[in-house]
Amino acid sequence: MIEKRALMVNLLLAALLVLCSLASLAFGTLTIPLSGLVQTLLGNGSAMHDFVVTELRWPRLLAGGLTGAALALAGCLMQTLARNRLATPGIIGIDNAATAFAVASVVGTGISIAPPAMALTGAAIATALAFGLSGATGTRGYRFIIAGLAIGAISGAITQVMLSSVALDDANAAYPWTVGSLNARTTGSVQALAAGLALGYPLALALNRALVTLQLPEPVTISLGIHPGRVRLAGLVLSILLTGLAVAVAGPIGLVALLAPEMARTLSRPGTVPLTAAALTGAILMVLSDLAGRLMLAPLEIPVGIVTALAGSPYLLWILLRKSPDINQ
Repeated sequence: MIEKRALMVNLLLAALLVLCSLASLAFGTLTIPLSGLVQTLLGNGSAMHDFVVTELRWPRLLAGGLTGAALALAGCLMQTLARNRLATPGIIGIDNAATAFAVASVVGTGISIAPPAMALTGAAIATALAFGLSGATGTRGYRFIIAGLAIGAISGAITQVMLSSVALDDANAAYPWTVGSLNARTTGSVQALAAGLALGYPLALALNRALVTLQLPEPVTISLGIHPGRVRLAGLVLSILLTGLAVAVAGPIGLVALLAPEMARTLSRPGTVPLTAAALTGAILMVLSDLAGRLMLAPLEIPVGIVTALAGSPYLLWILLRKSPDINQ
């Protein structure tokens, strides 16, 4: 059965995403009027408008929307598995580890593996370490988060060491992976993210019922025929896949994985796991943040990772000061 509130929320978010996407295509150093944008999208625009929309703005819009959706979906999965609002890929160090491995493939450390594969490797290693260091608690409790924070700090330090020990040109090439940027993303990494999201999203939806059941006490979950260990493992694998591919496209994007699921949860019915709403909200946040970064100091561009961090930090403080970190409270 289709839950009416969820359907309405998802439709409204989808419509908002379309509007934000049109704004991203229209506004910038060169503002394209709505009529000109429509003509360009229909293939009848001027050469200048066609170049700006097709070659410059559409690729970064696609990269931003996919990255935001992937990070938000990974964050929603992680928060649900850990039953903790703070358990997101960025907080527990997956972003930093994926960034460190991606940077290592760029700065000439002798590693010739492509950044997407290296980012996935870093995300997997960080999760495995956090899971192992947290002991019997697995993905539950604060030990998992504390272990992830330590791994993230170490990964960040390793990234800075690599950047400070290579030639300036190599460091500049790796810089976007350290702050989060949608500028000049490679087609291959965006295609890999699109494929990963096309695979991960249906799999996440298939886990939805089990994820909702995980919010109940574990004995109740088991009595309903759900295997918590298998569900957590599947959710972790999906989170690793989505986070690693997103970082390979845009670098570490601050707090999208925290903000988007929280906003989606606020709009949705209590007790649900709003995977679709979280993904749509994440895409909206990324598109708007990228647009704001292009417009605020135009023609200078503020990397999208800095914009999301500035916008999301007050909200993170509000969560810490006003709400229990337990996802069920």
